Parts: sequence; C-alpha cells; structure tokens
Amino acid sequence: MQSISIIGAGNLGQSIATGLLQNGHQLTLSRRKISALSAWETRENVKLTTSNTEAIQGAEVIILAVQPRHLQAVLQEIAPQLNANQVVVSTAAGYGIERLEELLPKGQPLLRAMPNTAVSVQASMTTLSANTAGRDHLNDVSALFDCVGQTLVIDEEQMQAATVLCASGIAFWLRLIRANTQGGVEMGFESDTALKMATQTAYGAAQLLLSSGHHPEAEIDRVTTPKGCTITGLNVMEHQGMSSAFIQGLSASFEKINELKKQ
Repeated sequence: MQSISIIGAGNLGQSIATGLLQNGHQLTLSRRKISALSAWETRENVKLTTSNTEAIQGAEVIILAVQPRHLQAVLQEIAPQLNANQVVVSTAAGYGIERLEELLPKGQPLLRAMPNTAVSVQASMTTLSANTAGRDHLNDVSALFDCVGQTLVIDEEQMQAATVLCASGIAFWLRLIRANTQGGVEMGFESDTALKMATQTAYGAAQLLLSSGHHPEAEIDRVTTPKGCTITGLNVMEHQGMSSAFIQGLSASFEKINELKKQ
C-alpha cells in the first residue's frame, strides 16, 4: 500500500483519488475549503487536511492537482519539507520540468502527468514525463495512473502537444458527438435518443480500434460499400473539410498553448 498525498483536491484531484482508493492506496487529501471534502470524511484509508505541509508528511508520492496559477505558491510552501525519497507529480499545464525544478530541492524526483477529464470515470489517457531523478519512478507512477485509465510515457517536449491531443481532445470529440446528435434530431429522433445512439456508436468505434489495433481506415473499409450511403456521406463530409478542419483546430490549439507557455 503506497501513501499518496493529493494537494488541491478539487474535481481533478478527487477523481484521481477515487481511482487510487479503489486500488488500496492510503490517501491524504489537502484543500483549503475542507468542507468541500465532506463526502470523504467516512472513507477508509483517507485523511483530510487544510495544511499542505501536513499532507506531505510521510507521503511516498505527492500529486499536485492545483490550478497553474496556484502552483508556484504551493511549491514554495512545501519545498522546504520535501525529502529525496518523495516523488512529486505535477498535473499543471504550462509548467515544464525545468521551470518546476527551479522551485524544488536539487535532485528531487519529479514527474509531469497530464490526465484528461475522463479520469472521473477511470478512462483517462494520461501522459507522463520525468526529470532525471524521476525516471526511476516512471513505472510506479504509471501504475498509479493506470488506476484511472491508460498511461503513456513521452518526452517532455511532447507534453504541450499531448495536452492538446488528449486533454483538449476530450472537448473536440464531445463536439463531434454533439454534431452526430444534432444530425439524428434532424432525421427525426428525439434529442436524448439521438445522443444515446451517437455516444454508443462513438464508444464502439473507439473499442474497435483498441481491441483490434487496426488503423481507422481498415475499419472504415469494412463499413463502406460501392455506391453505398456510408461512402457518400463520408465524401460529402471530406469535401466540406471535415478532416482538414479537425487538423487545423488541433494546430491552432497547439499554437495557443505554446503562446501561453511563454507568458
């Protein structure tokens, strides 16, 4: 059983905690407004506190789930109390490892983790990167985030792109599901019925790829037939720029996150 502290137990922090608790970890949750954690008061293996320095005492892993604007202050608060055996994991977007290391003791094991909001249903795609001291802990931290979805270790310089593809990507896919739903309403279904159909179909498409390992086009070829309705619909969407618009949106989002990093 690992002892894990989550500082900033808001929506993201509590979602991570839910997944970890189901796998037998000992948790300490820290939040300034502790009344917001009332649902955790009777949970076994959970300690609540308003003190960040108290939260990290004895913790093997410290997950920083605070908003980026609060991260520097939190790091300055806890840094004097850290020891070299504790692993610090930051989920804050825009704070690179080099910038984080400036606020931590020299040689502190440090990882960045970028989950997405599907962490709340244990279906996140979480990307991880580490500093030199943190590389020996990648397997352990990957195992932790596997409790709330799937993990992938990437290079630090790819974290900005991963934020767009996975974290922002949730919103992009949800917008596509909404478009499917609206199309279903136009064809005569009630909104809630169309949403259920669109959502399950999107889930099925993802499961096909995850289960088979096939390229999307291989599965598309199984659906399309000569002069059929599927290829007709696909071609109209492509003529209207569906794939191009999606790629351009990803590129624009990537440019924006890089602008924010410089500020």
